[in-house]
Parts: sequence; structure tokens; C-alpha cells
Amino acid sequence: MIWKENRENAYCEITPAILSLKEQWEKKNYIDPKLYKEYNVKRGLRNEDGRGVLTGLTRVAEIQSYNVYMDAADREHIAPSDGILYYRGIDCREIVKGSAKRGRFAFEEAAYLLLFGELPTMEQLQDFCVQLASYRTLPTNFFRDVILKNPPQDLMNTMQRAILTLFCYDDKPNDIGLENVLRQCLQLMSNMPVLAIYAYQAWRYSQGESLFIHVPLPELSTAENFLRMLREDRSYTELEARTLDVALVLHADHGGGNNSTFTNHVVTSSGTDTYSAIAAAMASLKGPRHGGANSKVMAMMSDIKTHVRDWADEDCVADYLTRILNKEAFDGSGLIYGLGHAVYTKTDPRCEVFRDYVTRLANEKHRERELALYSSVERIGKQLLMERQHKNVLSTNIDFYSGFVYEMLGLPMELYTPLFAVARISGWSAHRMEELSGGGKLIRPRYECVEEHRSYTPMERR
Repeated sequence: MIWKENRENAYCEITPAILSLKEQWEKKNYIDPKLYKEYNVKRGLRNEDGRGVLTGLTRVAEIQSYNVYMDAADREHIAPSDGILYYRGIDCREIVKGSAKRGRFAFEEAAYLLLFGELPTMEQLQDFCVQLASYRTLPTNFFRDVILKNPPQDLMNTMQRAILTLFCYDDKPNDIGLENVLRQCLQLMSNMPVLAIYAYQAWRYSQGESLFIHVPLPELSTAENFLRMLREDRSYTELEARTLDVALVLHADHGGGNNSTFTNHVVTSSGTDTYSAIAAAMASLKGPRHGGANSKVMAMMSDIKTHVRDWADEDCVADYLTRILNKEAFDGSGLIYGLGHAVYTKTDPRCEVFRDYVTRLANEKHRERELALYSSVERIGKQLLMERQHKNVLSTNIDFYSGFVYEMLGLPMELYTPLFAVARISGWSAHRMEELSGGGKLIRPRYECVEEHRSYTPMERR
């Protein structure tokens, strides 16, 4: 009877029957928070000091964010330190600097390093770029039949659907031999920017905008092609392309424990196909607690711009940030988005690299006044947070500035998280290969059931 009632209403309507079932669910699904401590549950797979629970080993990437020392009583303590992000043991900041000095784009070089463990020679890098360019094409009529015919409400879901549909075009979709998985990963890595841009163009078209589709050029880098395919006139400046390239490098990987990469490890450990594993990682990245943080920063900064009378008056800025922290302004969460990080304690190295490009791009776009506001919010907001949290240091997340950069590049907010996926698939691919090659076990942690045992009650006695 309930199913018939739902069928007669709109598909997405919340019916009285659903509300009744939801109330029934609430009666039997409360777990007292005290039980988590009683059972020593590592919520979020984190220890009490905030460090992640060790669940695996990797050679792909490493985050250094604190120093550990022992006191006189032989107790372990954590001391904040400047953050370092290593790709295959190499500081990612050096990768950016090294390519910039020689006028190269760095993302392809970083992707090669993450996958194969060594920096490529010039010949290896050229061959790798040629390989990626040869894969940067979708099957015939794929855009029309898969993307355009089902206008996206969310680009990430559209990209997931497209990735899962590509399974059907693969002659060996379930083959998890390393050579076949590598081929699949390279193809998906090549086509991720194409899927992101084409999904966005289909969304624009569904909103009544004109449709224009530009084919990627094989001689261009990932960053250049992304901007070229996005813009109607296909033009971009050197600084725009290099800034986007740096953003891709800095988001390419973040260790095996970040949510989407760990999801990739978990799903890969089951022996499933590459398309399913990458789609699962995409599902994780879509979540606002993971890939959507820069959108939150942008919304917050827009609110600050509206409500702070004088952007140059630090007292006005401090007063409004205090209201945000007191849950009296913006979204009522009491959070200043982009300040603080789950892993980094003192500095986020990605943010430190990005600062120079943010400044240069703001100067090129004549957005210095807004950059000054960002700087004030960062400095004042960190001070307010440290006072409340009784901390001496607090890192600024790369998400604090990345949204501002994307806005200056003319990227619509709908593309922020998809762009994250364009970068992170290089890391996902490296970790998937590593999980498969390691011959590890099916990842299966334990959940303690706290429901009381009881007897079955016959229907007539319920």
C-alpha cells in the first residue's frame, strides 16, 4: 500500500508514509556517545590525539605535519611543525619549482612520478604526454548519448555515471592484471578533464545557455586543455595556465589516508574493476567534508564581503569573524572555513606554494583589494581561533585560497570539485596499482554491535 501511494505521487516527494518510517527508524537507532569511549572506538579511524589509525603502508605519498617526542615519564607527545607533502619521497614544492625554472608544466611530471616512482627523463615525459594525448578522446557519440541526453544536476554525479558507462566500452573491463589496470587508469586520467568540461557544458545547455564543445589538442598540457575547452574563445594567458597547473600538482595526492584515496583502497581490495573503484573515490570526493571545502570558503567570503562595511578596517573584519564564530552570522556553524586542517598543524605546504601564484594572478586580474581582504581574514581569523582553542599555531588550508584562484580563472563553482578529481585521479591510480600489486587482504574493519539480544515475537503478539 505504501509503494502504491508513493508511485501515485511525485518521485521525489517526502510522503507521510516516509515521515512515519523515519520516526520509527529514530526510535531504534540512537547510540549513546559514551559507548564509543567505553569500547575504545577509533571514530573517524583516528586516535584520541587526532592522528590517523595506521591501516596500511604506501610508497606513493607522505604527509609530514608534526614531530613526536617522549617526555621524562616516557609518554609520547606531538609537537607542531611546518608541513611537508612528499610525492615518492620528493617534496612537492621542489617539483613545482623545478618545472617552473625550465618553463615546463608540472602536472604530467608529477603524475608520472606518482605512478612509476621516479622523475621522468625528458624523453620519458614526452612519451608519457603523447600516451595521455592519444587516450584523450571519448567513444563516438558518447557525449551525445551519455552526457547530453541526461542533463546533470551535479557534475560529479554525471562524471561518475560516465566513468561507469565507459566500463561498457572496454573489451577487458574486469581484468585486474597490472598492465590492463595501468591502461585503464591512463585512459581515465586523460579523459577526466574532458568529462568535467563536457558535463559542465551540458549543464549550461540545460540552463538555456548556448552549447559549445571544443576538442582537446594533443600538444597542450592538462591545464591548458582545461582552460581551452572551458572558454568559448579558447584563449588563456600563460600565468592562468601555469597557476592552474600548480593547483593540479598540489591536489594530485595527499597520502593513502585521505577519504577518497582510502575509499579507493577499500574498494580495490575487493578485487573489483577500475571503473567501479574510481567512481567510488569520486563519490567520496563529492562530499562537502572532503572535496567541497573551497566552495564553502567562497560562500563565506561572499558573505563577509556583503556584511563587512569597510574591508580595510581590521576591527570591522574582526567583529564579523567573531559573529561567525559565535554562530550569529553566515551559516551558523561557528566555523571559519579554510583555517585549520585535520592533518597539518603549523603550515599546509600546498598553501605556502600557492601564495605566490595567488598574488601574481590577483595583480594580473586587478583583484588586489579582494586579496587584501583574504589576507586579513586569514590573519585575524587564525588569531581568534587560536585564542578560543588555546593553540599557539594553526595552519591555513589550501582550500582557503584555491576557490579565489578558480574564481579569478573564470571557473564556475560547479567545476571546483570536478577539477579536484582531474588532479586526484593521478594519485588514485597510483594507490590502486599499489593495492593490487601488494596482494593485500580484503579491508574489513570491525564494528561492535551494541544492540541487546532478544527473542522473536510472533506477529499476533506485536
